[in-house]
Amino acid sequence: MKICVFCGSSAGYRPEYRDAAMALGRAIADRGAALVYGGSKVGLMGAVADAALLAGGEVIGVIPEALRDKEIAHIGLTQLHVVSSMHERKQLMADLSTGFVALPGGLGTLEELFEIWTWGQLGYHKKPVGLLDVANFYEKLDAFLDHTVDAGFVRAEHRDMLIVDDNPVTLLDRYENYQPVALAKWIGPTER
Repeated sequence: MKICVFCGSSAGYRPEYRDAAMALGRAIADRGAALVYGGSKVGLMGAVADAALLAGGEVIGVIPEALRDKEIAHIGLTQLHVVSSMHERKQLMADLSTGFVALPGGLGTLEELFEIWTWGQLGYHKKPVGLLDVANFYEKLDAFLDHTVDAGFVRAEHRDMLIVDDNPVTLLDRYENYQPVALAKWIGPTER
């Protein structure tokens, strides 16, 4: 099992964000799973990696050359892949991983989350995707996603693909029972 974590290269303003990143890193390592992430040693990215390493876990970083110095690449990882672009980074992270979790983060975290979730909707993978909702960070996004279903833009089955939990252990527990959506046709108007 290899869990890809999307999260901020910033730590945010609340200590709960860093605490949750560390708890998730430990939970991944405690399961004997590997952590796959963006390869930085700063912000929540560094916190999740350091916690997994301290718990004896395998940590695989993937960072583009252009960001290697800017994001301050983590040099103490089990493996660090340096790639040529953000597209290559996301593809390699997806290929290496058996599931995905988004911690709090900014635009990059949201972009990674929505892209990997869309890939699941399109059938490019059948891996679980989740949000670790730390201190209600994703509460308004979660409500908005429900609104997209109510407005007829997202099917309920696709909305339900995103697993939301506020506890890293129970979130990962839910991955073990994840069943991918099986729809004969996903394109077209939603039906009530």
